[in-house]
Amino acid sequence: MIDTRTAPYAALLLRLGLGVLFLAHVGLKLFVFTPAGTAAFFGKLGLPEPLAYLVMLAEAAGGVGLILGIATRWLALLTLPILLGAIFTVHAANGFFFTAPGGGWEYPAFWALALAVQALLGDGALALGPTLLPALSVRSPQTA
Repeated sequence: MIDTRTAPYAALLLRLGLGVLFLAHVGLKLFVFTPAGTAAFFGKLGLPEPLAYLVMLAEAAGGVGLILGIATRWLALLTLPILLGAIFTVHAANGFFFTAPGGGWEYPAFWALALAVQALLGDGALALGPTLLPALSVRSPQTA
């Protein structure tokens, strides 16, 4: 049974955690690897180098949006391909465990699963989304 008193706070904690992870990863790309280095890495993977800049923008916007609770379901779904891309282009060949050289697919797969859960849960508590973007807010039949 779902505890409807605490579920909004569970969704909030998940939303905050996911948002912070995206900001940490875009920070890594900006300040450690540099945008040019990240683009070169994408090129070595056989991906178009400009895609790196789109990924960094999506990570930054997705992170901020998730933290604020703006269009949470949509942001979770729209950022999911970033993790799926990381799994299939970088980590899948390295095995399951993330401690493997090059990092296995365990961590990005769990992160992708968490994004799917967030998309199903919705905004949670303290979200700005329903106030700022009511047209993008998905309401359950109980709250409609």
